[in-house]
Amino acid sequence: MKTGMRLDLFLFTISILWAPALSDLVLSKVERRIDLTSQIVRITSTIKVENTGSDVVSEVLLAFPDNQANHLAYLAAALNEGKGKVKASASSFQVEVVHPKDMPSSLTFYSVSLPKGLGKGESLTLDIFAVYTHTLQPFPEKIAQSEIQLVLFQESAHFLSPYAVKVQSLSIKLPDARIESYTRTENTKIHGSEIKYGPYENLAPLSYSPIVVHFESNQPFAVAQELVREIEISHWGNVQVTEHYNLVHDGAQSKGEFSRLDYQARPYARGASAFRRLVAKLPPRVHSVYYRDEIGNISTSNLWGGSKKTELEIEPRYPMFGGWRTAFTIGYSLPLRDFLFVLDGKRFLNFSFGCPINEVVIDTLIVRVVLPEGSRDISAALPFPAETMARDKVFPLGCCW
Repeated sequence: MKTGMRLDLFLFTISILWAPALSDLVLSKVERRIDLTSQIVRITSTIKVENTGSDVVSEVLLAFPDNQANHLAYLAAALNEGKGKVKASASSFQVEVVHPKDMPSSLTFYSVSLPKGLGKGESLTLDIFAVYTHTLQPFPEKIAQSEIQLVLFQESAHFLSPYAVKVQSLSIKLPDARIESYTRTENTKIHGSEIKYGPYENLAPLSYSPIVVHFESNQPFAVAQELVREIEISHWGNVQVTEHYNLVHDGAQSKGEFSRLDYQARPYARGASAFRRLVAKLPPRVHSVYYRDEIGNISTSNLWGGSKKTELEIEPRYPMFGGWRTAFTIGYSLPLRDFLFVLDGKRFLNFSFGCPINEVVIDTLIVRVVLPEGSRDISAALPFPAETMARDKVFPLGCCW
């Protein structure tokens, strides 16, 4: 299996080397940091862009192999603010899919629109933040209760770009120092749980050097195949939130019999790949919290509250091994005045959209907002594309009436 995978990457390398470069932009320095400490892969790239041509450039292109682009959950670009941090603020640039001519069909391109054209000899530094889901591959695909979980990660030691790169480096942060194997190339170093590649100099456009890392990762691979969030607005100053989860452990599949006795005696040795609890970060001043499934209330939960945050620690009725599923419901109430404001005779609801549980990947998310009887002139605004539907008095988040 490893050999076939490496061969596919090699063929991919050969297929893109013929492509021409775009414009006169040059990446004088690229620093990439890959975080593999959870099932969600986070890649931060700091790139310094220089215009060596005479024409003003208003966009920068980013290239992704299709197998990566298919798992891209979030992509943001902003001016570098130091230490490689990308902040979702007004300084973020517009990013959209484009289809440049004479480029390989096996690549997906995104355009970063610059607020001000980049003239001859000018440069700027961008932070690119990409988040991927379902990227880590369990290998082996099936493990026994007492075995640890090992996963594979594929990338390129070279920064894949339609522009020439003068200097670039890559660091990969792993959850543990136990590494089964990793691709060794020129200038490869390992320090504990971190692998460093580079620096590499004078890379041609669309340079690609495949690498594979095989490492231990017993982090929760919790995936909500469907999450339905219902937010009901009351006339009496209350917001009732109900969340229905259909959860699965999407890591290496469990094989053989499960021994509760072995698990209770040595949970970290006889159940290292399983997860037993999840933490939901709820708004402050939450009350009337409950956690139940089809059987009834689940007592294995803890709630910590404060003036700035509330954390709900939940534990399923049984430890979650690879391939195991569970369904449960979380409910809680919040003061309406914390999320509703009035402007120009209209009421605006401002509420978080996604899942409050840490490190959970959501395949399908449905958000329903139930407005009070008599609401009219209703409109909705979301900061990202989403399918919306209005039926009776049920509307998407970001609505006003």
